[in-house]
Amino acid sequence: MKYGNKIICTILGACFVVICAAQTDSLSRKSHFSGSAVSWARGEIRDGALPAENGEDFAAFLMGKTSLKLEYTNPWLDVRFSPKFFGVWGSSSSGKMGVEEAWFGLKSPAGLFVRVGRQALSYDDQRIIGDDDWAMAPITHDVVKAGFEGKKHKVHLLLAFNQNDENLNGGTVYLNGGQDYKSMQTLWYHYDPLPWLGGSVIAMNMGMQSRRKGENKSYFQQLFGAYLDFHPKNFGFQASYYLQTGKNEYALPIHAWMASAESNWQINRQIGINAGYFHMSGDPLFFVPPEHAFGLAQKTEVRGFNPMFGSHHKFYGAMDFFYVTTYYGGNTPGLQDLHISATWSPMKSLDVKGACHYLATSVSVDDKGRSLGHEWELSVNWKLASNVSLQAGYSFMHGTEIMTLLKRSDEHNRLRWGWIMLVVTPELFKL
Repeated sequence: MKYGNKIICTILGACFVVICAAQTDSLSRKSHFSGSAVSWARGEIRDGALPAENGEDFAAFLMGKTSLKLEYTNPWLDVRFSPKFFGVWGSSSSGKMGVEEAWFGLKSPAGLFVRVGRQALSYDDQRIIGDDDWAMAPITHDVVKAGFEGKKHKVHLLLAFNQNDENLNGGTVYLNGGQDYKSMQTLWYHYDPLPWLGGSVIAMNMGMQSRRKGENKSYFQQLFGAYLDFHPKNFGFQASYYLQTGKNEYALPIHAWMASAESNWQINRQIGINAGYFHMSGDPLFFVPPEHAFGLAQKTEVRGFNPMFGSHHKFYGAMDFFYVTTYYGGNTPGLQDLHISATWSPMKSLDVKGACHYLATSVSVDDKGRSLGHEWELSVNWKLASNVSLQAGYSFMHGTEIMTLLKRSDEHNRLRWGWIMLVVTPELFKL
């Protein structure tokens, strides 16, 4: 009997090993490991800024970025690791190594998932949360992202808590860290009732470390909004509205909002047009202090809308005058943008786009009105191969006196920017 038990145990053990081996082999056949890269080099020429001490008001430089994306996936697990190098050519200080993304995720066939780690986030049209891949250092977040994705419904929950270091004491003070916020909770829900109609709502609560002297606490600001996407056949219409409230890091109450509307029409395979308008609220007491002077007005509330973590280069003009660089005086006068663009594709590998923006502030600046002027843009995207493209662009800003005040530019009637970029996106391997 003793030997019979051993034989039975041996048979059962062998069966268990065979079953496990079969399952492992089955899982391995469904597992994939891949590697790809994104590498670009861009040259820029900027002209028309405030002259430097040597009298030159232009700049020229080359920059580049290379990032590697390693991904492993199987039916229940996803892992991504993406190191990067970026910098200005020849600079001893700006060449940097970093990690663009590093996360792992668990998922179920029912659509439930959770991802933990550093991630690039993109929601709706990327106006509030986007990756801004134009920049050398795209926007990423250290978050837990969990939710459900089905055929018509998507629910995402984002949770984050940031700290400067693994402190032994000192509480939870978080200043000058890698993120703008100390803590963040976001709930996003998207619904597609029809193939050509979808909409989203978002609610965000963001905790900021107090910057008031001697105060160790957090202040919380909230954002609520909705996004609509209507796209039957070759026509599209998108609209959004967002409201900001709460308090900023200086304990000032926030009352800000923004609204946008976009329409696009693909006339035929070669020609498409787009037109839209958005309005972002501004601080009503906005003023510009004289050069080499500090402002003296006492700010009691925040009415300037903050587009948070959006892909700013995509929306506010290619020259990045707004919401990428700051205004003099520290406040924001808000922004209005009425724009129209057309894209011509004479062949599948070539796109030519022209755009015009009429720009204005939301509030009057120094009693001089609101108009900032016109920005004209021309860009070309030529796909040389399946994973190689050559891109170039030229922008001209015909500004007003207000533009001169806000950006400290002497020659506001000839602000120019040109660029050319080579982009390579090879797939390195796939196992």
